[in-house]
Amino acid sequence: MAKETQKLVANNKKAYHDYFIDETFEAGLVLHGTEVKSMRMGKCSIKESFIRIENGEVFVYGMHVSPYEKGNIFNKDPLRVKKLLMHKYEINKLLGKIKEKGYTLVPLQVYFKDGRAKVEIGLAHGKKLYDKRDAIAKKDQRREAEKEFKVKNLY
Repeated sequence: MAKETQKLVANNKKAYHDYFIDETFEAGLVLHGTEVKSMRMGKCSIKESFIRIENGEVFVYGMHVSPYEKGNIFNKDPLRVKKLLMHKYEINKLLGKIKEKGYTLVPLQVYFKDGRAKVEIGLAHGKKLYDKRDAIAKKDQRREAEKEFKVKNLY
Protein backbone atom coordinates (compact mmCIF):
# COMPACT_ATOMS: atom_id res chain seq x y z
CA MET A 1 0.00 0.00 0.00
CA ALA A 2 1.37 3.44 -0.97
CA LYS A 3 2.22 5.94 1.74
CA GLU A 4 -0.12 8.95 1.84
CA THR A 5 1.54 12.34 1.62
CA GLN A 6 -0.08 15.47 3.02
CA LYS A 7 1.06 19.06 2.64
CA LEU A 8 -0.80 21.57 4.81
CA VAL A 9 -1.68 24.81 3.00
CA ALA A 10 -3.94 26.67 5.45
CA ASN A 11 -5.14 26.07 9.00
CA ASN A 12 -8.15 27.69 10.74
CA LYS A 13 -7.12 28.04 14.40
CA LYS A 14 -9.94 30.55 14.97
CA ALA A 15 -12.52 27.83 14.31
CA TYR A 16 -11.24 25.78 17.26
CA HIS A 17 -11.46 28.90 19.45
CA ASP A 18 -14.98 29.90 18.37
CA TYR A 19 -16.63 26.47 18.01
CA PHE A 20 -16.90 23.01 19.52
CA ILE A 21 -16.02 20.63 16.66
CA ASP A 22 -18.24 17.53 16.84
CA GLU A 23 -17.30 15.71 13.66
CA THR A 24 -14.88 16.18 10.76
CA PHE A 25 -15.23 15.33 7.08
CA GLU A 26 -12.86 15.43 4.13
CA ALA A 27 -13.99 17.05 0.89
CA GLY A 28 -12.30 17.55 -2.47
CA LEU A 29 -11.87 21.11 -3.68
CA VAL A 30 -12.70 22.21 -7.25
CA LEU A 31 -10.01 24.64 -8.41
CA HIS A 32 -8.81 26.17 -11.68
CA GLY A 33 -5.22 25.89 -12.94
CA THR A 34 -3.63 29.05 -11.54
CA GLU A 35 -5.43 28.61 -8.19
CA VAL A 36 -3.72 25.24 -7.76
CA LYS A 37 -0.30 26.77 -8.44
CA SER A 38 -0.98 29.56 -5.98
CA MET A 39 -2.13 27.10 -3.30
CA ARG A 40 0.97 24.95 -3.79
CA MET A 41 2.95 28.07 -2.85
CA GLY A 42 0.84 28.36 0.33
CA LYS A 43 -1.13 31.45 -0.70
CA CYS A 44 -4.51 30.56 0.79
CA SER A 45 -6.56 31.81 3.75
CA ILE A 46 -9.69 30.31 5.34
CA LYS A 47 -9.95 32.56 8.41
CA GLU A 48 -13.22 34.25 7.43
CA SER A 49 -14.67 31.45 5.31
CA PHE A 50 -17.81 29.38 5.83
CA ILE A 51 -19.60 26.50 4.13
CA ARG A 52 -23.14 26.25 2.77
CA ILE A 53 -25.16 23.44 1.21
CA GLU A 54 -27.29 24.56 -1.74
CA ASN A 55 -29.33 22.25 -4.01
CA GLY A 56 -27.52 19.17 -2.73
CA GLU A 57 -24.06 20.66 -3.45
CA VAL A 58 -21.50 21.98 -0.96
CA PHE A 59 -19.80 25.36 -1.47
CA VAL A 60 -17.15 27.26 0.47
CA TYR A 61 -17.53 31.06 0.67
CA GLY A 62 -14.87 33.60 1.60
CA MET A 63 -11.89 31.33 0.98
CA HIS A 64 -9.13 33.59 -0.31
CA VAL A 65 -6.70 32.12 -2.84
CA SER A 66 -4.21 34.82 -3.88
CA PRO A 67 -3.78 35.32 -7.63
CA TYR A 68 -0.77 33.51 -9.11
CA GLU A 69 1.97 36.03 -10.07
CA LYS A 70 2.65 34.48 -13.47
CA GLY A 71 -1.02 33.76 -14.18
CA ASN A 72 -2.00 37.07 -15.87
CA ILE A 73 -5.37 36.66 -17.69
CA PHE A 74 -5.94 33.11 -16.42
CA ASN A 75 -6.25 34.21 -12.77
CA LYS A 76 -9.69 33.86 -11.22
CA ASP A 77 -11.32 36.09 -8.59
CA PRO A 78 -9.50 35.41 -5.27
CA LEU A 79 -12.76 35.23 -3.27
CA ARG A 80 -14.80 33.26 -5.78
CA VAL A 81 -17.19 30.62 -4.41
CA LYS A 82 -15.57 27.19 -4.67
CA LYS A 83 -17.39 23.89 -4.94
CA LEU A 84 -16.55 21.01 -2.62
CA LEU A 85 -16.79 17.37 -3.67
CA MET A 86 -18.45 14.96 -1.24
CA HIS A 87 -20.48 11.78 -1.39
CA LYS A 88 -24.26 12.20 -1.50
CA TYR A 89 -24.78 10.31 1.78
CA GLU A 90 -22.26 12.61 3.53
CA ILE A 91 -24.05 15.71 2.20
CA ASN A 92 -27.42 14.34 3.39
CA LYS A 93 -25.96 13.56 6.82
CA LEU A 94 -24.57 17.10 7.09
CA LEU A 95 -27.85 18.60 5.90
CA GLY A 96 -29.75 16.72 8.61
CA LYS A 97 -27.33 17.92 11.30
CA ILE A 98 -27.38 21.55 10.11
CA LYS A 99 -31.17 21.63 10.38
CA GLU A 100 -30.69 21.13 14.13
CA LYS A 101 -30.43 24.39 16.04
CA GLY A 102 -26.96 25.81 16.49
CA TYR A 103 -24.98 23.60 14.08
CA THR A 104 -22.82 25.04 11.32
CA LEU A 105 -20.10 23.94 8.90
CA VAL A 106 -16.63 25.47 9.12
CA PRO A 107 -13.49 24.74 7.11
CA LEU A 108 -10.72 23.58 9.47
CA GLN A 109 -7.79 23.13 7.12
CA VAL A 110 -6.81 23.02 3.47
CA TYR A 111 -4.15 20.57 2.33
CA PHE A 112 -2.88 18.55 -0.60
CA LYS A 113 -3.29 14.79 -0.24
CA ASP A 114 -1.59 12.71 -2.92
CA GLY A 115 -1.58 15.75 -5.23
CA ARG A 116 -5.24 16.62 -4.78
CA ALA A 117 -6.57 19.69 -2.95
CA LYS A 118 -8.70 18.74 0.07
CA VAL A 119 -10.63 20.66 2.71
CA GLU A 120 -11.30 19.32 6.20
CA ILE A 121 -14.80 20.37 7.22
CA GLY A 122 -15.91 20.53 10.83
CA LEU A 123 -19.51 20.08 11.97
CA ALA A 124 -19.55 22.59 14.80
CA HIS A 125 -21.70 24.46 17.27
CA GLY A 126 -20.73 27.83 18.71
CA LYS A 127 -19.04 28.43 22.03
CA LYS A 128 -20.40 30.94 24.48
CA LEU A 129 -18.10 33.60 25.93
CA TYR A 130 -17.69 31.69 29.20
CA ASP A 131 -16.69 28.56 27.25
CA LYS A 132 -13.96 30.54 25.46
CA ARG A 133 -12.70 31.95 28.77
CA ASP A 134 -12.70 28.46 30.27
CA ALA A 135 -10.69 27.10 27.34
CA ILE A 136 -8.14 29.93 27.65
CA ALA A 137 -7.84 29.31 31.42
CA LYS A 138 -7.24 25.58 30.88
CA LYS A 139 -4.62 26.31 28.21
CA ASP A 140 -2.81 28.75 30.54
CA GLN A 141 -2.96 26.22 33.40
CA ARG A 142 -1.49 23.49 31.18
CA ARG A 143 1.26 25.85 29.99
CA GLU A 144 2.16 26.75 33.60
CA ALA A 145 2.29 23.08 34.60
CA GLU A 146 4.58 22.30 31.66
CA LYS A 147 6.84 25.22 32.58
CA GLU A 148 7.08 24.05 36.23
CA PHE A 149 7.78 20.49 35.09
CA LYS A 150 10.53 21.72 32.80
CA VAL A 151 12.10 23.83 35.59
CA LYS A 152 12.01 20.90 38.07
CA ASN A 153 13.67 18.56 35.59
CA LEU A 154 16.51 20.99 34.83
CA TYR A 155 17.95 20.70 38.38
